[in-house]
Amino acid sequence: MSSPYTDKPWLASYAPYVPQELPLPRMSMIGYFEESVKRYPYRAAVHYFERSISYKDLDGMAEAFAVLLAEWGVGKGDRVAVYMQNNPQFLIAQYGAWKRGAIIVPLNPMLKEKELEYHLNDSGAKVLVCLESLYAVVAEEVVAKTKVEHVVTTNEVDLLPKGMKETVSLLKNSDKQRFADTTDMMESVQKRLNRRLPREKVTPEDVAYLVYTSGTTGLPKGAMSLHKNIVFNAEVYRTWMQLGDEDCVLGMAPLFHITGIVGHIAVAGLAGIPLVLFHRFDVKEMLRLVEKWRPTFTVGSITAYIALMNHPDVEKHDLSSLKKCYSGGAPIAPSITEQFMEKFGIYIHNIYGLTESNSPTLVVPFGARAPVDPESGALSVGIPVPNCEAKLVDLADPSKEVAPRETGEFAVRGPMIFAGYWEKPAETEKAFHDGWFLTGDVVKMDEKGWFYVVDRKKDMIIASGFKVWPRDVEDVLYKHPAVKEAAVVGVPHPYRGETVRAYVSLKEGFEVTEEEMIQFCKERIADYKYPREVVFLKELPKTATGKFLRRQLRDQAREAALKQQDA
Repeated sequence: MSSPYTDKPWLASYAPYVPQELPLPRMSMIGYFEESVKRYPYRAAVHYFERSISYKDLDGMAEAFAVLLAEWGVGKGDRVAVYMQNNPQFLIAQYGAWKRGAIIVPLNPMLKEKELEYHLNDSGAKVLVCLESLYAVVAEEVVAKTKVEHVVTTNEVDLLPKGMKETVSLLKNSDKQRFADTTDMMESVQKRLNRRLPREKVTPEDVAYLVYTSGTTGLPKGAMSLHKNIVFNAEVYRTWMQLGDEDCVLGMAPLFHITGIVGHIAVAGLAGIPLVLFHRFDVKEMLRLVEKWRPTFTVGSITAYIALMNHPDVEKHDLSSLKKCYSGGAPIAPSITEQFMEKFGIYIHNIYGLTESNSPTLVVPFGARAPVDPESGALSVGIPVPNCEAKLVDLADPSKEVAPRETGEFAVRGPMIFAGYWEKPAETEKAFHDGWFLTGDVVKMDEKGWFYVVDRKKDMIIASGFKVWPRDVEDVLYKHPAVKEAAVVGVPHPYRGETVRAYVSLKEGFEVTEEEMIQFCKERIADYKYPREVVFLKELPKTATGKFLRRQLRDQAREAALKQQDA
């Protein structure tokens, strides 16, 4: 039966070089990486500060790490947790574990003791690979409460020449540490270089990662990303962005996050091109390394682009190599893309994906400009990628489709969708309806097949019976010349039920009162939508991936309101 979604009107917007369907993966991700090693043994796989590591050397270190894992009995299906920043050792551990058929559990380096304990126990990790600093501060006390059998530690300066750390501000306090009952990663790798074992057979159907969700609606869940999911979406990136031998990837997103996993590690390994890493996000260091290594492609959070745009030294640097810029993770205010374009002549293309979809399902075609929905003012997050089936369903009844220009929940299926949540069959069943993954995002589609994210279902504010989507208000706030960051939440109100509160951080050198900001919004948005309260913060709380922590702001506001009512 024909519908606006089965007719796929978005295909008319495809670039000539993008096919309607891409071939499905014939190998695992480790297989494709090893193909790149054979094709480009002496090409840089990683640029890490001043050092370059070739594909041959990276593979050799991964082989040595696989030998170490084999000595410990790590094999098919075992979990290896990686708890570190954007360091080359992440790739060594990952490719080495995959050679043993193991599953990588990438962990957010911002996790504290209880959170780390939960993730290690939930995944059943047998090995923990972590930075020395994280072991000393967090992991040392936790490991005894888990099933972890072996701990491997490493330092962010281990792969750099002596004396280099003194020249890099990010690394000045990175002192080597040793711990009892742990194994030093690079010493062990050096001892096992040039030793090889028969590699475990890894198929496209095998689990590559357990990537944990952020836990916004309960405890974090481990999304089982199969090798075929990772390879397929890496190929989407390579094809859609036309990444070839002359390209280089800037590692702006965290490697533990699905954006870094697919949009940095996997696409670089699949295409056989370099990946620029610099330990952790730092605008000053990123600017320096963009000039040095001339990366052409990156994908990251819009907050990272905002930080880049507002850095005082940004105009002293040449960013002209970055022709292929994408942003995902949160809706982008149209004014931000306009400001970035005006300042750098670089257009930020929108992209939409989730942990469960292994990054992209909707992308703005390279070189195209995303349209703006005239009703909501939302900037389009793009059109479905090849092989992706997409539709909008009724918010209350997912068996019913909604028509173009109407809002509904975004549902998706295709070769990029994960296999389910680790050891949580009930949660997995709840996430799907009739084979379609329900994203929880409220979206609309126009007649040409462009999709627009209105907001998350759980973020909707009901003020005096009216529905208010935070993004609508945030888009208006971003039009104010003094606003650097903005996040909007609903807080309890005795008369309106909920009222709209805005949290705002200002650009350096600007001063604005709460009354002025409220009036600015009042003049540009419906009466029931404009914020009745504005709270100024030096910086808005964010996840490690750059998403604003609306839930944290909302919970704090509601807790304060309840206390006030009780007083």
